[in-house]
Amino acid sequence: MISVALTVAGSDPSGGAGLQADLKTFQRHGVYGCAVVSLITVQNTRGVTRVVPLDAELVGAQLDAVLEDVPPRAWKTGALGTVAIVEAVAARAARLADSGPALVVDPVMISKHGASLIDEPARLALVRALLPHCALVTPNLHEAAALSGRRVETLAEARDAARAIAALGPRAVLVKGGHLDGEPVDVLFAEGVLHELRGARVDTRHTHGTGCTLSAAITARLALGRPLLEACAGAKGWLAEALRTAPGLGAGVGPVNHDVDPRLSGGG
Repeated sequence: MISVALTVAGSDPSGGAGLQADLKTFQRHGVYGCAVVSLITVQNTRGVTRVVPLDAELVGAQLDAVLEDVPPRAWKTGALGTVAIVEAVAARAARLADSGPALVVDPVMISKHGASLIDEPARLALVRALLPHCALVTPNLHEAAALSGRRVETLAEARDAARAIAALGPRAVLVKGGHLDGEPVDVLFAEGVLHELRGARVDTRHTHGTGCTLSAAITARLALGRPLLEACAGAKGWLAEALRTAPGLGAGVGPVNHDVDPRLSGGG
């Protein structure tokens, strides 16, 4: 039977980020993708002009409909927007935490173009209510600073932030190093052990949706039964190839290539 992965995320009509990027990534990894819409954006490769969160009851009802009929083996969250939406998702995550699918939290806070995708009360709710129920949280340096309450600008600071965020309750933390000077080293802290995932920097302006796409690739690999370290390392390699072969769409920060063969980075 085909494995199922689920995303709870915002909609990007230009297709490079959000649930559209997640679904493309799930499909390419050979898992069946389900999607719950949390908010609507008006955006393209040049910018975000509007963000409209949905009613939290509607988000919760969508999630219940999927969970009761097409249960995923792994699921992820993206932009959630409001306290009410975070709490609605967290309530379901709490029920699933012990025996349910692995949850990957991508703590999306600001779009590639600088638009806010979560308010401060919602960030606090994410820390309080959602992180304790997730298998992995995947902040970039800015998000790691917001979650840990400390500066995160160097590799050493990323290591410290990963430990500090783990103390908030998630089973594992992946601090993404794409914004580090020099080599883009991701720091994975899992089961008390720090792992450094290294890779070459890809020189491209087409980086729209990289955070969404990486967390979706990890989620897909977890749905396929891959161990966490293998899932994270493989997803990082796959994303690097997606960046190298970006289709060059749009006049601004364009999307990556979601059609990369997962076997190029160590399996689907």
